[in-house]
Amino acid sequence: MEDLPLIELPTEQTERADAASNRRRILAAATQLFAERGPDCVSMQDVAKAAGVGMGTMYRRFGDRAGLTFALLGERHRELQEQLLRGAPPLGPGAPALERLHAFGRARIALLDDGEAAMLLTTAEAGGATLRGPDAAYRTHLAVLLRELAPAIDVEYAVNSLVMAFDARLHVHLRHERDWSLQRVQDGWCALAGAWAAAGAGR
Repeated sequence: MEDLPLIELPTEQTERADAASNRRRILAAATQLFAERGPDCVSMQDVAKAAGVGMGTMYRRFGDRAGLTFALLGERHRELQEQLLRGAPPLGPGAPALERLHAFGRARIALLDDGEAAMLLTTAEAGGATLRGPDAAYRTHLAVLLRELAPAIDVEYAVNSLVMAFDARLHVHLRHERDWSLQRVQDGWCALAGAWAAAGAGR
């Protein structure tokens, strides 16, 4: 089973029980407020009030809204990684590689659709950090599956083409400017992934 290099924030490794409790409350409050209002309409003060913590706690723990968004996205991606490693098939182990490939693409795009794209754009506009850990993890996962399905193709190039389809701006453009359905976006990604698998399977 592949070891996916998902992002881990250093302070989470040694934080006290009270700090961990505050972090969970803050992230839960941010999740709810972002879902209700959209990330660009939620301030650090809004989240602090909903979580029942002081602004000092907010700024010490997350720094600014970009840091809060970064932490929230990290939690979501850790959950997806856990499903990839130990979840039920076809997302988790036990299903044929092509089924796992399609299940991963659909889950990753669903995560984008569930407010992640908007949060990433908000973070980028604020000059915040980007999520490199999940990107590396997903590249590893895709490479493992594609090497099993289509060893004759240029796996690195195929992985790059598939990961680029998870771009937040592209997702917002297709879903909200072009008014495409979520299923259409997911089906398109699966068709692209399937084409790569077919291209190298028979060589």
